[in-house]
Amino acid sequence: RSCILVSIGGKNIMLDCGMHMGYNDDRRFPDFSYITQNGRLTDFLDCVIISHFHLDHCGALPFMSEMVGYDGPIYMTHPTKAICPILLEDFRKITVDKKGETNFFTSQMIKDCMKKVVPLNLHQTVQVDDELEIKAYYAGHVLGAAMVHIKVGSESVVYTGDYNMTPDRHLGAAWIDKCRPDILISESTYATTIRDSKRCRERDFLKKVHESIERGGKVLIPVFALGRAQELCILLETFWERMNLKAPIYFSTGLTEKANHYYKLFITWTNQKIRKTFVQRNMFEFKHIKAFDRSYADNPGPMVGIVFFLQNEVTYFIPGTRHHAFLLS
Repeated sequence: RSCILVSIGGKNIMLDCGMHMGYNDDRRFPDFSYITQNGRLTDFLDCVIISHFHLDHCGALPFMSEMVGYDGPIYMTHPTKAICPILLEDFRKITVDKKGETNFFTSQMIKDCMKKVVPLNLHQTVQVDDELEIKAYYAGHVLGAAMVHIKVGSESVVYTGDYNMTPDRHLGAAWIDKCRPDILISESTYATTIRDSKRCRERDFLKKVHESIERGGKVLIPVFALGRAQELCILLETFWERMNLKAPIYFSTGLTEKANHYYKLFITWTNQKIRKTFVQRNMFEFKHIKAFDRSYADNPGPMVGIVFFLQNEVTYFIPGTRHHAFLLS
């Protein structure tokens, strides 16, 4: 979970407001009593900045604004503003409607929270007030993810959020103007992890999928984050075309389908290759990948299922020696 309070030049800025996905009680939310004992945060915070739409960076936002109390500006990019409420509502349904948990934000709270959002454009300096200014930069990672440069007078902070220094199949690499901030706050989740090259990992993954399909098996691929789902769809779509494979690929309906709509809408946020080929073909208009229907699981032939959050739709088609489930880290 990311939720950082920065005080600079007499200004207080909250960087991200994430939810801890490992807890099912109040510990999932940040403890805002560390900031103020008087309840509402409006008088203390000058602004809130959200780096991207993953729940460990934005999941506590409605709780903070509507249940604790914050009426000030919340800054995020246009794609983040579009996709963030979809993820929040999906998680609310799982938590409240399916699990029956209480002390959680409502659908209306999500809507009211998003009314406080001020959209950011990349490379545009935004004056929060007479002294505080912010500027967003492309971070890669997921659609709409942004690093932010915060200035108060002669002092400045750069907050990266999650970022990618190498382009992937649908996004470009992170980029920021040359600057010398007083403080750099950098994401470092995989900073010390040594991995095989991405090309090798993709090759091994596709080989295993292909082997299972050739044996007539079914492949289940759970994905736990938007962005990863779209990257995976492009990888499989390209491989299916190159190998002329006929086995169907399905993705879980609902959340991924809605997100794909915004990936098409915000095509300018994708990498150069996708933007250049957009006139001839939108890479998010998949030829081989279709929305899943429960009845498809009974089909005897091979298939691939991409499932978000291990939804129940297709998990029961895995048992059997020919079938495989791949967990992607």
